This record gives sequence, C-alpha cells and structure tokens, in this order.
Amino acid sequence: MINHSLFTTLKSLRGNPRGVVYTEPLWGIPFNLYAPYVSIYMLALGLTDKQIGLTVSISWGFQIIMALLSGVVTDKLGRRRTTLIFDILAWSVPALISALALNYWYFLAAAVTNSVWRFTHNSWTCLLVEDADQDQLVDIYSWIYIANIVVGFIAPLAGAFIGAFSLVPTMRALYIFAAIMFTLKAFVTYWMTEETRQGKVRMHETRHQSVLDVLGEYKGVVRTVLHSPQTLYTAGILLVLGISSIISGSFWAIIVTEKLHVPAQYLSYFPFLKSAVMLVFFFVVMPRIGKMHFKLPLLFGFLGYVLSQVLLVTAPDQGYFFLVISVFLEACCFAAVSPLVDKMVVLTVDPKERARIQSIMYVGTILITSPFGWIAGTLSEINKNLPFILNIILFASGAVLAILAGRASQKALPTEVPEAGATGT
Repeated sequence: MINHSLFTTLKSLRGNPRGVVYTEPLWGIPFNLYAPYVSIYMLALGLTDKQIGLTVSISWGFQIIMALLSGVVTDKLGRRRTTLIFDILAWSVPALISALALNYWYFLAAAVTNSVWRFTHNSWTCLLVEDADQDQLVDIYSWIYIANIVVGFIAPLAGAFIGAFSLVPTMRALYIFAAIMFTLKAFVTYWMTEETRQGKVRMHETRHQSVLDVLGEYKGVVRTVLHSPQTLYTAGILLVLGISSIISGSFWAIIVTEKLHVPAQYLSYFPFLKSAVMLVFFFVVMPRIGKMHFKLPLLFGFLGYVLSQVLLVTAPDQGYFFLVISVFLEACCFAAVSPLVDKMVVLTVDPKERARIQSIMYVGTILITSPFGWIAGTLSEINKNLPFILNIILFASGAVLAILAGRASQKALPTEVPEAGATGT
C-alpha cells in the first residue's frame, strides 16, 4: 500500500500543492463535526424554518457579489495573502459568532460574513494548481476529496457529545474549537506556501489599478470565455454537477422516506456507505483512470449517474437493494467525475486570466443554479420522482458535454494544452 501511486504523489508533493493538501484536514475535521447539526442548533435557539431559509437566501445573494469580486481581489492581493485573510474572515469569524449566538441576527451576521468564502475559494484554487505538476492534478484533487471523506467519519463523535452534554452547549464548544482550527489552518497554509508565479505577474499588472478599473476589464475576459469552447463545455459540466447536487442534497431523503418508506433512522447508513465506497474507489480505481484522457471516464461516469437515478425512481417500496446499488453507483461516479472535472477546469482555463475566469464561472454557476432549489421543490410536490427525473436529464446532458469537451480538447491539443502546461513545474 505504501507504494500506491496516491501515496507516492502525497510524499512527492512540494511547494504550494504540499502546503494546501497537507493542511486540508485542519478545516475538514471541525467542519464535519458541527455541519450536520447547524439547522437543529438554529431551531434550538428559537429560529423558525422561514428564518433559516431567509438566512440561506441572503447568503446566496452576497455570494454572487463576492464571487464577482473574487477574481479582482485575488489578482490585487495575491493568491497567498487573499487565502490567509479570507480564510479567517469566512470561517473563523462566523464560527465565533455562531458560538455566541442568541437569536436570528447572530446567524444572519455569520451567514453574511461566511459568504466571503467565495474569495478564498478562488485564491485557494489558484494557489493549489498554478505551480503544480499537471501530471499530478488528478491525484492532488483526489487527496483533497479523500481528506474530507476520511474526516467525515468522525461526525458521529459530535452526536456522542450531544448525547452527553445536550445540543446547545456542545455546538457552542464545537464552534469555538472550529474557530481555533480554522485560524490555525489559515496560518499554517500561509507558512507552507509562497505566491505563485502567475500571482506575482497579476499583482504587478494590477498594482496601480483600482478595483473598478480591473472590473471594467471583465468585458474582454467574458468575450474570451465565450470564444473558448473547452471552457464553455467545462462550465456546462460544472452546472450539471451543481444543480444535481442541490437536487440530491435537498430531496434524496424525502423520496427515500416518503415514497420508499424507509425509516428515518436508517438514513445515516447510506452516506456512510457512500463515503466508504468513494474511499475505496479513489485508491483502487482512480490511479488506473486518472492518467486517461477525460472523455471516456467522464462519459461512463455520467451514464453511471443516469443509471443510479433510474434505480432510485424505479425502486419498489422499501427497496433496499435498489437503494444500495443506486448509492454505490453514485459514489463511484462522484469519485471518478469530480477530480477529472477539477483537472478540466485547470487545463481549459487561460492560466493568465485564471482568477477572473474562475470568478465569472462561479458567478454564472450561482445565478443559474440558485432557482433549482425552488424548481425541484415544486416538482417534488407534484411527484417525488420528478426532481430525480430532472437529474437524469441533467446527467444525460453531462454525458453529451463530456463527448463535446473531449473532441474540442483533442482538436486544440497542439496549441492549447502546451500553453496550459506553462503553469506546471
């Protein structure tokens, strides 16, 4: 096992990829401890369902603004400094606010402050990939996912604490622990990394420009994106994954409990199964397909997603076998598709304009995906199967986009891939 390609990559990481990957558990551990209980913590402190929903909606509104500005800020401050500042603002500060929360206004303040994670998501991605070896990209992203899957197994520990000390005191303690860990992660990442080569270039180019001046240049960047088929296909695949994630995250438990009549106490077994399958897939299968061209793995991944949703909507009452196979397929497809799509983003985005192009892609993704929570909810009220039939259509579209993206990348191979390769070490 120690000679496994993933472990070989982990040991061989140097520079920024090492600093970013190695510190990921410092964020994942505290987040996975408190995240499953946030909503019931808010209810316990007197919030209504409507107030919780309003808080989420306001946060999404602020995220659009932050995503738009993230490219400008990342270019002006640099990838490393932006990540340090906004990691603390986006995670440490909201955790402290939530630990002290007494009513709705505390949670609203925490949600608005947390919306600046759109800055650090952009800068963190640039910091991770801009000076990375392209041959290691799939393994690097696999380790990011593995880190968060593994720490997810500790989530039941929070449940034990809640059983022993009750919900509110435990959540306050977990939030304080999270604030400390998030801050530690921000500083350790800063210490283990350095500004990327392209980051230094963009800091130099924008040092005498105002934020508005840099924003004014977005028109040209948008034009570049619209004339880049590979980037557009990649953005389309990101939309498919984003919308389907909203649908599954919001309505999977509903179809399983209300249509298939699976008792609620059994629901926790399925995410555990999904995490275990993904972990095995990353170590056993991904090293074999990670070096392949993304076209076929993505195509089969999306077709597997389609089959998983078909099994879900055709499962009989208490059809546990159908559910297990559906979850198994979905876990395998997620593990195969996600790192490859992350690699596509790196390879298809112009490295000279990475921060601003990513900013545009994030804004577009937020604007288009936001209504689908309401759309899926409306469909679910009509028929519990309809949101997942929509997923089937989305995943079929993803398969088509994978084919188109593969053809576009093969046509562009002589010119565009070497240019992207300039960001590697």
